[in-house]
Amino acid sequence: QVQLVESGGDLVQPGGSLRLSCAVSGDRLDIYVIGWFRQVPGKEREGVSCISPKDGLTYYTKSVEGRFIISRAKGENTVYLQMNSLKHEDKGVHYCAADFVLDPMYRVGSGLCMRSDRYLSWGQGTQVTVSS
Repeated sequence: QVQLVESGGDLVQPGGSLRLSCAVSGDRLDIYVIGWFRQVPGKEREGVSCISPKDGLTYYTKSVEGRFIISRAKGENTVYLQMNSLKHEDKGVHYCAADFVLDPMYRVGSGLCMRSDRYLSWGQGTQVTVSS
């Protein structure tokens, strides 16, 4: 089973940037869809972005489009989430998750990758705080 470890969370001022990393081990990254989610106390886990590492297809929730970039470093089993122009509402514990799918392009292109119930493997999370 694949294992995921997130890192890069921190306290940042509004308007600042952070880069989160999701290191994947135990299997090839190319056969999975990787998603980033965030959660604050009392609210459901929210999909932020997802990627098909094999072909680079990406999807973003509306609130982060144009500010966040999800990517896979070539030759590495790591997925990054570059977060720019951070806002208070971007705060929360950020998790990455992996889903083994037969048709990753459809899963990402349709936006189904933003549903947390599709994922079986999760990291432990990294805290992002946006505050002045």
